[in-house]
Amino acid sequence: MAVRHWNADVNGVSLHVAEQGPVDGPVVLLLHGFPELWLSWRRQMPALAARGFRAIAPDLRGYGDSDAPADPAAYSVFHVVGDLVALLSHLGVPKVLVVGHDWGALLAWHLSLLRPDLVRAVVALCVPFFPRGPAPTTESLAAIGDGFYVVQFQEPGRAERAFARYDVATVLKKFYAIEIDELIAPPGVEIIDFLEAPASPLPWMTEEELGQYAEKFDKSGFTGPLNYYRMLDTNWRLTAPWNGAKITVPAKFILADKDVGLKSFGTEQYVKSGGLQSNVPHLEVAIIEGHHFIQQEQPERVNSEILSFLDKFTNSEEASA
Repeated sequence: MAVRHWNADVNGVSLHVAEQGPVDGPVVLLLHGFPELWLSWRRQMPALAARGFRAIAPDLRGYGDSDAPADPAAYSVFHVVGDLVALLSHLGVPKVLVVGHDWGALLAWHLSLLRPDLVRAVVALCVPFFPRGPAPTTESLAAIGDGFYVVQFQEPGRAERAFARYDVATVLKKFYAIEIDELIAPPGVEIIDFLEAPASPLPWMTEEELGQYAEKFDKSGFTGPLNYYRMLDTNWRLTAPWNGAKITVPAKFILADKDVGLKSFGTEQYVKSGGLQSNVPHLEVAIIEGHHFIQQEQPERVNSEILSFLDKFTNSEEASA
């Protein structure tokens, strides 16, 4: 079954959407992370389609063939979750199954937090739901130092200038090949200079696939994606009304055992100690072997984890219909 491509005018932007599977199947919304595209779900979409799901994978605003507003303020969590709500309305879908990775996981959690009425169940890869902290995000991260990638991404133009020292494919490969424990560069070094791009192709991505990503980022640039990071403090202020709120929809969290940041953010301890469960009461956790871009690196295992979870909800819906 071929991938279909279309654009939707939603929430003031045009989103490019890739779709695979029967148009009358239960909708699974697939949300990519940084620095990626709908293409990061290329190994999940056929598996979902084969099981009867309608896989919908947009390029998020700022990415690929979707619009990239110039104003950094247009990348708040309210704007991007607003895009998703409008997309579901465009599709005429009252409830959705949502799967997200990296920034897409953060957005999947926030769609579930802000609009639980629209979410049947959520699967998040690599990034857990963290409750709103006591201080703005960048204040909390300042102790890590200027070498930390999120800190470097804050200043408009800084990361873009550093990235521009390399061709786009090399920039992407440096991120995709990450196998270190922390994304922290030594003092005075930009994170993109610190990361290494292996000479050989990645074991889970062909050079042709890397070229497909690079072609889109070459056209759209990195400012839109980086603006998501520049809105972290704004997001902290905007989400004050949800301080202490829990994710109440059924959820599954898939954690890669060698994911970057697992130790530095305390993610592993947070998940294994039950901290995540306390904030997401109806939670299942799966810890699998792999690195950050897990759905591409270990597609069969990830597909199995996603499908075994989502099947529960489509079967119960059919039984209650």
